Amino acid sequence: MSSEQSFTNWMPEVAPVDASDAGTVRIDNCGPFVAGSYQRFTLTYTAGRYGIDDTGSLKICYRFASDMGRPQFSDPTAANWVGVVASNGAVLDFRFDQKQNTRPWDRTIYIKVVAGYMREGDTITVSFGTDERGAGMRMQTFVDPEFCFRVLVDPIATYTYVEVPGVPLLPIVPGAAHKWHAVIPTSRARGDVFALNVRVDDIWGNPTADCPAGPFRLKGNGPIAALPDEVRFQPGAKALRIEGLKVNAPGLIVIDVLDAGGQKVVSSNTLVAKDELSLRPYWGDLHAQSGETIGSGSALDYIVFGRDYAFLDMIGHQGNDFQITQRFWSKLNSLMREWNAPGRFVTLPGYEWSGNTALGGDRNVFYKDESLPIRRSSHALVADRSDVETDCWDARALFSALGPDFSQTVVWAHCGGRYADIAYAHDHALERSVEIHSSWGTFEWLAADAFQQGYRVGIVGNSDGHKGRPGSEPPGASLFGALGGLTCYWMKELTRDCLFDALQSRHHYATTGSRVHLMVDVQLADSGTVWTDDPRVPGARSHTSDVVMMGDIVSCSARCVALHATIVADSAILCIEVRRGSEILETIRPNGKLPMGRRYRIEWSGAEYRGRARQTVWDGTLRVEGAEIVSANPINFLNPDRPLKQVSRTELSWSSITTGNYAGIDLVLSGDDAAIKIETAVGELAVSLADVGHAPTIRKFGKLARELRISRQPDEYAVTASELRRDIDLVPGDNPLWICASFADGHQAWSSPIYFIGQQ
Repeated sequence: MSSEQSFTNWMPEVAPVDASDAGTVRIDNCGPFVAGSYQRFTLTYTAGRYGIDDTGSLKICYRFASDMGRPQFSDPTAANWVGVVASNGAVLDFRFDQKQNTRPWDRTIYIKVVAGYMREGDTITVSFGTDERGAGMRMQTFVDPEFCFRVLVDPIATYTYVEVPGVPLLPIVPGAAHKWHAVIPTSRARGDVFALNVRVDDIWGNPTADCPAGPFRLKGNGPIAALPDEVRFQPGAKALRIEGLKVNAPGLIVIDVLDAGGQKVVSSNTLVAKDELSLRPYWGDLHAQSGETIGSGSALDYIVFGRDYAFLDMIGHQGNDFQITQRFWSKLNSLMREWNAPGRFVTLPGYEWSGNTALGGDRNVFYKDESLPIRRSSHALVADRSDVETDCWDARALFSALGPDFSQTVVWAHCGGRYADIAYAHDHALERSVEIHSSWGTFEWLAADAFQQGYRVGIVGNSDGHKGRPGSEPPGASLFGALGGLTCYWMKELTRDCLFDALQSRHHYATTGSRVHLMVDVQLADSGTVWTDDPRVPGARSHTSDVVMMGDIVSCSARCVALHATIVADSAILCIEVRRGSEILETIRPNGKLPMGRRYRIEWSGAEYRGRARQTVWDGTLRVEGAEIVSANPINFLNPDRPLKQVSRTELSWSSITTGNYAGIDLVLSGDDAAIKIETAVGELAVSLADVGHAPTIRKFGKLARELRISRQPDEYAVTASELRRDIDLVPGDNPLWICASFADGHQAWSSPIYFIGQQ
């Protein structure tokens, strides 16, 4: 008998135990539980017909996306304690492992019988936070009406598991109202009609109906018409949409929402109104996934959330390819077709090609319609292998299979669990952009890789969310270290065709989740050739123009160009970097001309590594000598479980991580004749405040841009809008000119570059 035949013969073809003999599970308290709350409940497994033999085991699994408190077994008086006991006195060994089972059910409490055995009817009791001395078990922070455990048993000690049927659901529901949001477009022209969207979230970012129905009064600031005086939430509604508002002149529009007592509960973002516009901005999150793959909730719920609660204009679904069955691929395409509504909400079909980094790494694949096939990196979690011949083993094979007709396909490179190695593989025709911000963090190094290789790519940001909240994805309590990003697309109108045009021409900019108005353009002295496609691509499209904008690739005779940028935000603009590729040509600090006060901004940023272990831990303290702390406000402290704490009148402490993004403290002191010492898990920074200016004092700690920074700020910021013009000399070769802006509220924005192909 050959070794191959021998191997085939011993592999089990069916589960060793029928599910009806696997035992039963009972949970004494099934909620519903408020997201992020601490709860107590007991799960009791009763052994089935076979019991559990010596060295057999039990797995209690929950989904990767869940950020439920990490189970600990050593201290009953602390949070997230889990107790495990066998009714018959059998000795059990137990532990928690993040990846002890097949994804997406990989979070696992593993319980092994190491001495003795279990008979039918014997029980294993698993107590979650039931000791009254402890806080309880912290439930996951995002809503899921079908949260549950998957319980698996290996009764015969063959390490072959069967699922225990009938495990009860533990619904997770939103909590109390905490933060309001009001969203309008970021720019429109005179005569345009638009909508105001309002919602309120709980402390973890879940939309909640726990708010007054109203009435709420609306106050329009700027050239707005047809704004109703009062609005009300429908009973049980978590969001409110007011349509038919109108721009009636150029200017800036902001809408305030006031409660019944006349107190402002929230202001909208700013709408920049123009006399006319050839392109209008529309906002999307094209990269996240639902519970059919590794996320949470159904694909339908995902789409509804994006449109009705995150107030997106467009959405994509990017499930891991090796987890997308042909049945789900068909279902997903049907949903994309059904929910695509030109003028109201645009969907974009696609998937995430999830190849290992050694084979090119993660790519987002978008199709113009639903007729094109999925080309997986593998069938790792797809049992039906009837279409395995369509797999693309590495990114080079993917590009080959998707091309050479690039009219129906766009690809992005991104960094998630696996990161894209764009030096290994890139296609000038297909790969139009790189994603430099998501819930996983900020990855400017991916753009730097592209510039180094001579690629001409746009810049995008998305959530890459797993919590069923595309377009509004806080990190919760997990090791996702950042707020999910957004991309703003400049389009002629809200249709899939126009979205595809914007994707291919790179007419878009990315943010860390805020709705900032940003435009970068250049008025040429003489007309140049403006390329939609990289001119290295056969059949590249082009036209002639003397006005170019972010994303354009430009061939022209100019040796110097006048870069023009406009930024309008709802938070003070701290700095604007004018960049040529990875080179910072100039840093503008719009509030720097104001008198500096007793406010200091401390920031830390960076990451450990490009892959999954990228989190940098910045747990630390700050001590002041010679002054007292008047106020200390956190910047990008996105996990309510990890607050900034004031220990005394001169000391702060915190727990914080960054994953390429930044966090920090807005600190106001009683005087400036003082010194500050910052101690973190990464390193220290000690300064005399007399030596601190508006330009930051920086200490670098290596790896991926790990830094500690301190700067002096005005007591009150004044500049939330900026318009700049800069003459920039072109150098031989490519000149990728782009803008990065940073804001006082912790957000950032990046334009796609304008690529001037300079004189050789």
